[in-house]
Amino acid sequence: MKRRLAAQNLLVASAVSCISFAGNPADQPEFKLRSDVRLVLLDVSVKDREGGFVSGLSAGNFAVFENRRPQRITAFANDDLPVTVGILVDESFSMTPKRAEVLAAAQTFIEESNPRDEVFVLNFNDKVRRGLPDRILFSDNIQQLGAALHRGFPEGKTAMNDAIVAGLEQLELGRRDKKTLVVITDGGDNASTHSRREMIEMVERTVATVYTIGLYDAEDPYRDPGILRQLAKISGGAAYFPASPSEMIPVCRRIAKDIRTRYTIGYIPPAENGSGSIRHIRVRATARDHTKLSVRTRSSYSYDEPSNASKE
Repeated sequence: MKRRLAAQNLLVASAVSCISFAGNPADQPEFKLRSDVRLVLLDVSVKDREGGFVSGLSAGNFAVFENRRPQRITAFANDDLPVTVGILVDESFSMTPKRAEVLAAAQTFIEESNPRDEVFVLNFNDKVRRGLPDRILFSDNIQQLGAALHRGFPEGKTAMNDAIVAGLEQLELGRRDKKTLVVITDGGDNASTHSRREMIEMVERTVATVYTIGLYDAEDPYRDPGILRQLAKISGGAAYFPASPSEMIPVCRRIAKDIRTRYTIGYIPPAENGSGSIRHIRVRATARDHTKLSVRTRSSYSYDEPSNASKE
């Protein structure tokens, strides 16, 4: 039986008080969505020709297209907004020689993230286990999160699909409107109860941005870089494949910076084609002082009609 997120998907119907309506700042009230409004929230990264992060853009610098049709931007933020973050760490047996450097890099990611982020850790091998103590869903305590990273033990196989499903479900319990998963693995899935299709469908239904890190051995028959690239492309994140564990810290630093410099763009999607249709997104950015800007954001999502309750 397929499992779906129950609380919040890409079409948000909750209050987002930290995002402003696009338009004249002097005319902008505090932005709160009514419960009957459907909004697509995009987490957007912009880089210049040299690969540097571009900050300071306004809503007028962006154009949003859904299924090739232009959309009116109704919400926009360019601040370092706090995020709900899940760090998913592969603890299969093959991670044993890499574990110390992987955990050091994950610790660096935590230390360089927004101190107001709410973070959780999932360790996974044959099963998925929570790193934080029981009854603590999220933490902003660096020492507590460090202990959560070290709570696992390398053994068994790799239930990556199950870990991503569990991570997406826990993200939905967070208070932050921006959601992110960071998945660190050294192999493809070989132990999950959830299928790849089920996992991908959940990614398509959520607001979460997924960053993936594949620390593969060349001879590993289970390595699967394609799925890591696919998850990043769908969600607007990025996939990294460091050549050795020693490159993990720079990668985690880059991900932390990327999260903190992303824009949030919202628009109300047209109600057509019914629930379950896959819609494709493209965002373009232009600025006078930049000859070429590269934009990375979610490439598609699964549209769901508002429920009868939200229409009333």
